[in-house]
Amino acid sequence: MAAITTLPRNEAGIATVIAALSDRFADRLHTGQSMREQHGHTTTSMANQIPDAVVFVTSTDEVAEVVKLCALRKVPVIPFGTGSSLEGHLNAPAGGISLDLSQMNQIKAVHAADLDVVVQPGVTREQLNTHLRDQGLFFPIDPGANASLGGMAATRASGTNAVRYGTMKDNILSLEAVMADGTIIRTGARAKKSSAGYDMARLLIGSEGTLGVITELTLRLQGVPEAIRSARCSFPSVEAACQAVMMTIQYGIPVARIELLDVLSVRAAKAYSKLDLPEVPLLLLEFHGSDAGVIEQSDMFASIAEEFEGQDFAATSTAEERNKLWQARHDVYWASHALRPGAKGLSTDVCVPISRLAECVSLARAKAEELDLLAPMVGHVGDGNFHALLLLEPGNAAEQERADSYLKWLADTAIAMEGTCTGEHGVGQGKRSYVARELGETIRFMAAIKSALDPDNIMNPGKILSY
Repeated sequence: MAAITTLPRNEAGIATVIAALSDRFADRLHTGQSMREQHGHTTTSMANQIPDAVVFVTSTDEVAEVVKLCALRKVPVIPFGTGSSLEGHLNAPAGGISLDLSQMNQIKAVHAADLDVVVQPGVTREQLNTHLRDQGLFFPIDPGANASLGGMAATRASGTNAVRYGTMKDNILSLEAVMADGTIIRTGARAKKSSAGYDMARLLIGSEGTLGVITELTLRLQGVPEAIRSARCSFPSVEAACQAVMMTIQYGIPVARIELLDVLSVRAAKAYSKLDLPEVPLLLLEFHGSDAGVIEQSDMFASIAEEFEGQDFAATSTAEERNKLWQARHDVYWASHALRPGAKGLSTDVCVPISRLAECVSLARAKAEELDLLAPMVGHVGDGNFHALLLLEPGNAAEQERADSYLKWLADTAIAMEGTCTGEHGVGQGKRSYVARELGETIRFMAAIKSALDPDNIMNPGKILSY
């Protein structure tokens, strides 16, 4: 388990801030144990460090008011969206105030002609796409969980569609944020490009709440494709599946999604989602375009798959069948827990150049078996990113020690392959030591930026950096 840092607490400041917030926010301030625990880290085996209070805000001005009050008393502020992050982003190692943005959930403006939308940070991706459905538009970033768009921006999320549509950093035109002193800033306009000064939006995207609180987003939209076709194909080995992926990308087939499930993940998905699949590695794909185009693309992939002994290839354009397939993929996280009832999942991810993907996945599987760890794997393999879910017995110290060894080994292996210790989970608390090894001296300059923008270290302390 990643080392959980406990930072010095400002007991007097916290008490003063809670008293002031209680007067100002009344029934929107909560100090009960269960509410505070829900706003600490709950999604993996990492220890839960709870905040001292939770305040629900409804506007940018309220966010600024809370941050100014906390800045005055040097009290930590931990932004909270839906709680779906995986690396301890929500923990409060020095206590403080959890700033719940879920009620800031207005879709403020849709500019269909310009293919953009303005939203508050508490809007979820499913909420946005439901709102856009009758306008023939959609927002493509899909990390699996129904995460808040503010949280997705803060962690620079990506997901199943990234191979075609990019990640959050590619789909945000500008944003509004409250900085550590309570100042409200805007990083740009709705123009599709700008050369005006530092790219402050990209600095805040992926900063995980350590530099400011995102309070509004202007997002790029896409037109709903004329046709969508999904496909699945089984392979005799992970290596064969990854080789097929690599050739698909190299041939320039404009695949929208291409996902890998290893044998353990297929076994879990079969049982949980009632699928009829052989228990061998599986690729799931999706193609966007014209009616003729998606058929041509899926046929081209089928030919590539045949070269690598792909079997049981099937494609469909029927919405019901497509949705069943992708819902099964999104449910793999919870389905995998049934492989070891009572286990707690510890999820990790890495990303490598696609030419090293087959090697990295194969080594990761072999290492898990060597350490006697049950670790189903899935991947957004079109961009070289894959996940391992370690299913651990709660309280088993020896197994946890092996898991810690595995996490370090996997991060080091990815970095040695000119990859990264995290393709989309972010750093939080869980990957701080790995990202320091990956970036080297760059960490020193990141710390300088943090100190300049947040000199009292009140913005989500203990995340990305160790203090």
